[in-house]
Amino acid sequence: MSRSLPAVDPVAEVALSGDLARPARLSVPDLLAWPQHRVQVSFECATSGIQHHCFAGPLLHDVLSDAGPAFDPTRRKDRLRFLIAVTGADGHHAVLSWAEIDPDFGRASVLLAASVDDTPLDGAGPQLVLPQDRCGARHISGISAIRVDGGYTAWT
Repeated sequence: MSRSLPAVDPVAEVALSGDLARPARLSVPDLLAWPQHRVQVSFECATSGIQHHCFAGPLLHDVLSDAGPAFDPTRRKDRLRFLIAVTGADGHHAVLSWAEIDPDFGRASVLLAASVDDTPLDGAGPQLVLPQDRCGARHISGISAIRVDGGYTAWT
């Protein structure tokens, strides 16, 4: 007699990679270990008009800081050259600068949302939320990867 196990919903993970001391794979339950921030957000969506949602999750800055960005302590303001590329499972991308999320500079309260309207995002994966954006284009759903890059060279 064969018994089948109950189906388990897969838990999506986001891969943190790039110029980090501690690259990681994080799930929504992992993100709940950080202090949670709740924001009411309104943004314009090109396909469905004005959206209103409540998102909760840790700050992107907190999560990436914990992964140990490879800032050079001998270079003044080295963190200003770092970029953050976010990729969604559906292929959408957004790029932010480290200065944008750094409390010493832009202080943008960018979230890695673990829930939307009190619904957990375990299966779908976290969502990038930029409360200050009027347009929702950078609200990346189902984040699959975040790459921190400080290795590009300046143009001359």
